[in-house]
Amino acid sequence: MGSGRSFGRWVGLVASPLLIASVLFVAPHVPPVASAADCPDAEVVFARGTDEPAGMGRVGDALVDALRTQAPTLNIDTYAVNYKASKLQLHGGDGANDVISHIKQTVSSCPDTKIVLGGYSQGASVMDIVAGVPVGGIPWGSSLPPEYVKNIAAVATFGNVATRTNQALPTTSALLGAKAIDLCNPGDPICHAGPGNEWSGHTEGYVPGYTNQAATFVAAKLLAGISQHLPGYGTPPGYGPAYPYGPDSSMSGPLPGYGPDTSSRGPQPQYPAEKPSYVPQTTAPSPSTVAPASPSPGVGLV
Repeated sequence: MGSGRSFGRWVGLVASPLLIASVLFVAPHVPPVASAADCPDAEVVFARGTDEPAGMGRVGDALVDALRTQAPTLNIDTYAVNYKASKLQLHGGDGANDVISHIKQTVSSCPDTKIVLGGYSQGASVMDIVAGVPVGGIPWGSSLPPEYVKNIAAVATFGNVATRTNQALPTTSALLGAKAIDLCNPGDPICHAGPGNEWSGHTEGYVPGYTNQAATFVAAKLLAGISQHLPGYGTPPGYGPAYPYGPDSSMSGPLPGYGPDTSSRGPQPQYPAEKPSYVPQTTAPSPSTVAPASPSPGVGLV
């Protein structure tokens, strides 16, 4: 009897590790995967301007606030581009690479989320790189792989230096131009080469007028894309067709002073000079003096 019990104990000691191993093999640990319920309808990926603290920046925050107001039925998330927005502007390529990396991650985990790209000032240059628009004639970073273009619903840039040399993203980018709006305040010396510029036209000239206008453009793109998947869901009232640049004729009216055509602008707003070290241009510079071939410490976009 004793030997039988001893034999049973030995069998139990041998079988227990085998049983544990079989259980571990049958039921391995599986990391959690994002479900559709965890994914937003849309995400705004925005690059801030020079010297702004980490985050979306003043213009980016205003754009998201306006977009959530104009598209209240959508769950809209945000992502602030991670890059050094320094005065020397040597890290635009890093910002573009961060944008592309984040897009790939988002598409992998939330393939139905519509992505909106945006940037202000130096951040607009980051989006130029993503869209394949050479900044100053130099491709500083990688452009978006074409297979991800379908995941981008809209692009909105503000105070973009490329606009000053007639390289605005909507008309220059083969990748994203058809989905983009580029807004330049006529009093902004960074994107506008004509007279009447003041530095405050760049630092204060975009909120709320131009951010609201961009939000209208983006909301129309987002809602039109979602309606394609919902039978009988038409374009929301008040949203006109997509327009590549400038005010839409279906809107309530263009913003005062909008557009590169100086003959159509009203009186220029009087902005007090905020940076004594900056001397506004009084005549339109030639393209060769607008966008230097390499980054220069003398160029400081805000």
